[in-house]
Amino acid sequence: MDPRILDRLRCPVCGEPLAEVAAGTARALRCPRRHSFDIARQGYVNLLAGRAPHAGDSAEMIAARADFLAAGHYDTIATALATMVAEVAAPVGAYPLVVDAGAGTGWYLAAVLAALPDAVGLALDVSKPALRRAARAHPRAAAALADTWQRLPLADAAATVLLNVFAPRNGAEFHRVLDPAGALLVVTPAEDHLVELVDALGLLKVDPAKADRVAGSLAAHFVEESGDVLRARLALTRTEVATLVGMGPSAWHADPARLAERIAALPEPVPVTLAVRLGVHRPR
Repeated sequence: MDPRILDRLRCPVCGEPLAEVAAGTARALRCPRRHSFDIARQGYVNLLAGRAPHAGDSAEMIAARADFLAAGHYDTIATALATMVAEVAAPVGAYPLVVDAGAGTGWYLAAVLAALPDAVGLALDVSKPALRRAARAHPRAAAALADTWQRLPLADAAATVLLNVFAPRNGAEFHRVLDPAGALLVVTPAEDHLVELVDALGLLKVDPAKADRVAGSLAAHFVEESGDVLRARLALTRTEVATLVGMGPSAWHADPARLAERIAALPEPVPVTLAVRLGVHRPR
């Protein structure tokens, strides 16, 4: 693991610094109190203190997400994040550390690191299939299995930038691990995000109070510096629509046969609205 990243990690059990050590034919991270955490052969390290409360996104959902993102459909989001990070991430200390909490495949983190040649990155997620991809998303990124609802395996003020893209928000922990001069970038769906598919396919609707709930979850620890809605019009094939549905929360709820029937009835190309809100938050 890159020593610049390792230097800012902490043992999830006792909070002590971690060092990389040999563990037979494998490698592990270990603290001075001998708590040890295996580095998987796929490159990510398990930094859970105990069992995860859930397994996160499935291998099928992650594969769908990787295919959809690789096709460039959400480049609008990646470009906006990279541009914004370059503006707000004045180096704190010797180098910036970008932490993506709920990173999925690490695709957005990779886009941000490409815009910050002096930065390193850490992808945090509870899904092992996601981390297998995130661990190789970018040469300057590492990946760790961690539950973002719990204490994060990072030192106080370790991160220069925190990314939170379509993922849960832990305001107290985000505030603890973010440098006081750093920034938290949050991406959430706007009310009309994918509205055509929601209506036609019976997908989960975006909560109209989503923006208020996001603000409420962070208000005790952060002040929103700016907020913009990003919009784009997508023209998708039916296959791409199925991939898009399969990578999101509706994949847990939709009846596969009924969903396939509805997708097959859509005229091609399928017009779809991308509408998300990008908020920049500063620590209080």
